[in-house]
Amino acid sequence: MREQFEITPPDDPIEATRRSLRTALPRRFYATATTAVEAGGYAVRLDDKPIRTPARRVLAAPTLALAEAIAAEWQAQQDVIDPAKMPLTRLANAIIDGVADAPLPVADEIAKYLASDLVFYRAGAPPGLVERQAHHWDPILDWARHALGADFKLGEGVVHVAQPQVALAAARTAIPEEPWRLGAVHSITTLTGSALLALAMARGALAADAAWAAAHVDEDWNMAQWGRDEMAMARRDFRFAEFQAAATMLSCSPG
Repeated sequence: MREQFEITPPDDPIEATRRSLRTALPRRFYATATTAVEAGGYAVRLDDKPIRTPARRVLAAPTLALAEAIAAEWQAQQDVIDPAKMPLTRLANAIIDGVADAPLPVADEIAKYLASDLVFYRAGAPPGLVERQAHHWDPILDWARHALGADFKLGEGVVHVAQPQVALAAARTAIPEEPWRLGAVHSITTLTGSALLALAMARGALAADAAWAAAHVDEDWNMAQWGRDEMAMARRDFRFAEFQAAATMLSCSPG
Protein backbone atom coordinates (compact mmCIF):
# COMPACT_ATOMS: atom_id res chain seq x y z
CA MET A 1 0.00 0.00 0.00
CA ARG A 2 2.90 2.35 0.69
CA GLU A 3 4.12 1.98 -2.89
CA GLN A 4 0.69 2.81 -4.24
CA PHE A 5 0.70 6.18 -2.52
CA GLU A 6 4.24 6.90 -3.63
CA ILE A 7 3.84 6.22 -7.35
CA THR A 8 0.41 7.69 -8.08
CA PRO A 9 1.00 10.65 -10.43
CA PRO A 10 -0.41 14.00 -9.28
CA ASP A 11 -2.27 15.11 -12.39
CA ASP A 12 -2.43 12.45 -15.11
CA PRO A 13 -5.39 10.06 -14.80
CA ILE A 14 -4.42 8.26 -18.01
CA GLU A 15 -1.05 7.26 -16.61
CA ALA A 16 -2.70 6.45 -13.28
CA THR A 17 -4.96 3.98 -15.06
CA ARG A 18 -2.05 2.36 -16.89
CA ARG A 19 -0.12 1.93 -13.67
CA SER A 20 -3.09 0.50 -11.84
CA LEU A 21 -3.31 -2.16 -14.54
CA ARG A 22 0.36 -3.06 -14.02
CA THR A 23 0.14 -3.09 -10.21
CA ALA A 24 -2.72 -4.80 -8.44
CA LEU A 25 -4.45 -2.55 -5.92
CA PRO A 26 -4.45 -3.86 -2.33
CA ARG A 27 -7.72 -5.28 -1.12
CA ARG A 28 -9.56 -3.48 1.63
CA PHE A 29 -8.54 -5.23 4.86
CA TYR A 30 -10.37 -3.17 7.49
CA ALA A 31 -13.96 -2.72 8.60
CA THR A 32 -14.01 0.88 9.77
CA ALA A 33 -11.92 4.03 9.51
CA THR A 34 -12.07 6.23 12.58
CA THR A 35 -10.13 8.98 14.36
CA ALA A 36 -8.42 9.15 17.72
CA VAL A 37 -6.68 11.83 19.75
CA GLU A 38 -2.97 11.85 19.00
CA ALA A 39 -0.20 14.00 20.47
CA GLY A 40 -0.67 17.36 18.81
CA GLY A 41 -3.63 16.32 16.72
CA TYR A 42 -5.98 13.56 15.61
CA ALA A 43 -4.85 10.29 14.07
CA VAL A 44 -6.72 8.35 11.40
CA ARG A 45 -7.11 4.69 12.32
CA LEU A 46 -8.20 1.52 10.55
CA ASP A 47 -9.90 -0.84 13.00
CA ASP A 48 -8.18 1.22 15.72
CA LYS A 49 -4.72 0.71 14.21
CA PRO A 50 -2.64 3.67 12.99
CA ILE A 51 -2.04 4.41 9.31
CA ARG A 52 1.52 5.16 8.28
CA THR A 53 2.65 7.63 5.63
CA PRO A 54 5.19 6.57 2.98
CA ALA A 55 7.90 7.82 5.37
CA ARG A 56 6.39 5.63 8.11
CA ARG A 57 5.00 8.49 10.16
CA VAL A 58 1.56 8.37 11.75
CA LEU A 59 -1.15 9.81 9.54
CA ALA A 60 -2.58 12.49 11.82
CA ALA A 61 -4.18 15.87 11.21
CA PRO A 62 -4.14 19.05 13.33
CA THR A 63 -7.94 19.27 13.62
CA LEU A 64 -10.69 16.74 14.19
CA ALA A 65 -12.62 17.97 11.14
CA LEU A 66 -9.67 17.29 8.85
CA ALA A 67 -8.96 13.90 10.39
CA GLU A 68 -12.60 12.94 9.92
CA ALA A 69 -12.47 14.03 6.26
CA ILE A 70 -9.41 11.85 5.68
CA ALA A 71 -11.04 8.94 7.49
CA ALA A 72 -14.09 9.34 5.25
CA GLU A 73 -11.86 8.75 2.20
CA TRP A 74 -10.69 5.47 3.69
CA GLN A 75 -14.21 4.48 4.66
CA ALA A 76 -15.40 5.17 1.10
CA GLN A 77 -13.02 2.59 -0.40
CA GLN A 78 -14.81 -0.53 -1.56
CA ASP A 79 -13.20 -3.87 -2.37
CA VAL A 80 -9.77 -2.38 -3.01
CA ILE A 81 -7.83 0.64 -1.77
CA ASP A 82 -7.32 3.01 -4.69
CA PRO A 83 -4.96 5.92 -3.87
CA ALA A 84 -6.04 7.69 -7.07
CA LYS A 85 -9.42 8.20 -5.38
CA MET A 86 -7.91 9.48 -2.12
CA PRO A 87 -6.55 12.97 -2.91
CA LEU A 88 -6.91 14.26 0.66
CA THR A 89 -4.86 11.36 2.02
CA ARG A 90 -2.16 11.89 -0.59
CA LEU A 91 -1.96 15.59 0.21
CA ALA A 92 -1.82 14.87 3.95
CA ASN A 93 1.02 12.40 3.37
CA ALA A 94 2.94 14.99 1.35
CA ILE A 95 2.55 17.59 4.10
CA ILE A 96 3.51 15.25 6.93
CA ASP A 97 6.51 13.78 5.12
CA GLY A 98 7.70 16.86 3.25
CA VAL A 99 6.21 20.25 3.99
CA ALA A 100 6.33 20.03 7.78
CA ASP A 101 10.10 19.49 7.80
CA ALA A 102 10.98 21.89 4.97
CA PRO A 103 8.37 24.64 4.57
CA LEU A 104 10.68 27.27 3.05
CA PRO A 105 11.18 25.61 -0.36
CA VAL A 106 7.41 25.18 -0.63
CA ALA A 107 6.84 28.86 0.13
CA ASP A 108 9.57 29.77 -2.36
CA GLU A 109 7.82 27.84 -5.11
CA ILE A 110 4.54 29.63 -4.42
CA ALA A 111 6.43 32.93 -4.57
CA LYS A 112 7.77 32.00 -8.01
CA TYR A 113 4.20 31.75 -9.28
CA LEU A 114 3.56 35.26 -7.96
CA ALA A 115 6.17 36.60 -10.36
CA SER A 116 4.27 35.27 -13.41
CA ASP A 117 0.75 34.70 -12.14
CA LEU A 118 -2.00 33.53 -14.46
CA VAL A 119 -4.12 36.62 -13.84
CA PHE A 120 -1.43 39.03 -15.09
CA TYR A 121 -1.48 37.89 -18.73
CA ARG A 122 -4.46 39.02 -20.76
CA ALA A 123 -5.72 38.33 -24.26
CA GLY A 124 -5.96 41.22 -26.70
CA ALA A 125 -8.86 39.57 -28.54
CA PRO A 126 -11.55 38.39 -29.05
CA PRO A 127 -13.67 40.80 -27.02
CA GLY A 128 -15.64 38.03 -25.33
CA LEU A 129 -12.53 36.43 -23.89
CA VAL A 130 -11.11 39.82 -22.87
CA GLU A 131 -14.32 40.53 -20.95
CA ARG A 132 -14.35 37.13 -19.25
CA GLN A 133 -10.76 37.48 -18.11
CA ALA A 134 -11.47 40.93 -16.71
CA HIS A 135 -14.63 39.70 -14.98
CA HIS A 136 -12.86 36.84 -13.19
CA TRP A 137 -9.38 38.26 -12.71
CA ASP A 138 -9.73 41.99 -12.05
CA PRO A 139 -11.36 41.43 -8.63
CA ILE A 140 -8.36 39.30 -7.62
CA LEU A 141 -5.97 42.09 -8.52
CA ASP A 142 -8.14 44.60 -6.66
CA TRP A 143 -8.08 42.33 -3.62
CA ALA A 144 -4.29 42.01 -3.78
CA ARG A 145 -3.96 45.77 -4.07
CA HIS A 146 -6.24 46.64 -1.16
CA ALA A 147 -5.79 43.64 1.18
CA LEU A 148 -2.10 42.91 0.63
CA GLY A 149 -0.76 46.23 -0.59
CA ALA A 150 0.49 44.49 -3.73
CA ASP A 151 -0.04 46.44 -6.96
CA PHE A 152 0.77 44.19 -9.92
CA LYS A 153 1.16 45.07 -13.59
CA LEU A 154 -0.69 43.48 -16.51
CA GLY A 155 0.63 42.28 -19.84
CA GLU A 156 -0.90 41.17 -23.11
CA GLY A 157 -0.12 37.77 -24.55
CA VAL A 158 2.70 35.64 -23.18
CA VAL A 159 5.54 38.18 -23.07
CA HIS A 160 6.95 38.25 -19.54
CA VAL A 161 6.09 41.28 -17.44
CA ALA A 162 8.51 42.07 -14.62
CA GLN A 163 6.56 42.75 -11.45
CA PRO A 164 7.55 45.40 -8.88
CA GLN A 165 9.63 43.89 -6.09
CA VAL A 166 7.58 45.76 -3.52
CA ALA A 167 4.41 44.05 -4.81
CA LEU A 168 6.04 40.61 -4.77
CA ALA A 169 7.33 41.16 -1.24
CA ALA A 170 3.93 42.34 -0.03
CA ALA A 171 2.12 39.35 -1.53
CA ARG A 172 4.66 36.92 -0.15
CA THR A 173 3.73 37.93 3.39
CA ALA A 174 0.32 36.33 2.75
CA ILE A 175 1.83 32.88 2.15
CA PRO A 176 0.86 30.79 5.19
CA GLU A 177 3.53 29.53 7.57
CA GLU A 178 1.39 26.80 9.15
CA PRO A 179 2.39 23.58 7.27
CA TRP A 180 -1.10 22.29 6.51
CA ARG A 181 -2.33 25.58 5.10
CA LEU A 182 0.97 26.06 3.28
CA GLY A 183 0.63 22.64 1.65
CA ALA A 184 -2.94 23.36 0.64
CA VAL A 185 -2.02 26.74 -0.85
CA HIS A 186 0.85 25.15 -2.76
CA SER A 187 -1.47 22.50 -4.18
CA ILE A 188 -4.05 25.08 -5.27
CA THR A 189 -1.31 27.25 -6.78
CA THR A 190 0.09 24.48 -8.94
CA LEU A 191 -3.36 23.23 -9.96
CA THR A 192 -4.63 26.66 -11.00
CA GLY A 193 -1.42 28.34 -12.14
CA SER A 194 -2.17 31.24 -9.82
CA ALA A 195 -0.71 31.94 -6.40
CA LEU A 196 -3.06 34.92 -6.05
CA LEU A 197 -6.14 32.72 -6.44
CA ALA A 198 -4.74 30.37 -3.81
CA LEU A 199 -3.90 33.17 -1.39
CA ALA A 200 -7.33 34.74 -1.84
CA MET A 201 -8.90 31.39 -0.98
CA ALA A 202 -6.67 31.03 2.07
CA ARG A 203 -7.69 34.49 3.29
CA GLY A 204 -11.39 33.72 2.78
CA ALA A 205 -11.73 36.33 0.05
CA LEU A 206 -12.58 33.87 -2.73
CA ALA A 207 -14.83 30.82 -2.75
CA ALA A 208 -13.48 27.56 -4.13
CA ASP A 209 -15.92 27.39 -7.04
CA ALA A 210 -15.08 30.96 -8.05
CA ALA A 211 -11.35 30.21 -7.91
CA TRP A 212 -11.78 27.10 -10.08
CA ALA A 213 -13.82 29.06 -12.63
CA ALA A 214 -11.23 31.86 -12.68
CA ALA A 215 -8.45 29.34 -13.30
CA HIS A 216 -10.22 27.94 -16.36
CA VAL A 217 -11.42 31.07 -18.15
CA ASP A 218 -9.26 30.42 -21.21
CA GLU A 219 -9.97 26.69 -21.29
CA ASP A 220 -13.70 27.17 -20.93
CA TRP A 221 -13.67 29.80 -23.68
CA ASN A 222 -11.85 27.44 -26.05
CA MET A 223 -14.26 24.61 -25.27
CA ALA A 224 -17.20 26.89 -25.98
CA GLN A 225 -15.72 27.70 -29.38
CA TRP A 226 -14.32 24.32 -30.43
CA GLY A 227 -16.00 21.69 -28.30
CA ARG A 228 -14.89 19.42 -25.48
CA ASP A 229 -11.89 17.12 -25.59
CA GLU A 230 -12.71 14.03 -23.54
CA MET A 231 -9.11 13.24 -22.62
CA ALA A 232 -8.58 16.83 -21.49
CA MET A 233 -11.79 16.66 -19.46
CA ALA A 234 -10.63 13.45 -17.76
CA ARG A 235 -7.45 15.23 -16.70
CA ARG A 236 -9.47 18.22 -15.56
CA ASP A 237 -11.78 16.03 -13.46
CA PHE A 238 -8.76 14.42 -11.80
CA ARG A 239 -7.26 17.84 -11.06
CA PHE A 240 -10.59 19.07 -9.72
CA ALA A 241 -10.61 16.26 -7.15
CA GLU A 242 -7.12 17.37 -6.09
CA PHE A 243 -8.33 20.95 -5.91
CA GLN A 244 -11.34 20.02 -3.77
CA ALA A 245 -9.05 18.14 -1.39
CA ALA A 246 -6.84 21.20 -0.99
CA ALA A 247 -9.89 23.42 -0.46
CA THR A 248 -11.15 21.01 2.22
CA MET A 249 -7.75 21.11 3.89
CA LEU A 250 -7.83 24.91 3.96
CA SER A 251 -11.29 25.01 5.48
CA CYS A 252 -10.41 22.40 8.13
CA SER A 253 -6.89 23.54 9.05
CA PRO A 254 -5.98 25.94 11.84
CA GLY A 255 -5.40 29.45 10.73
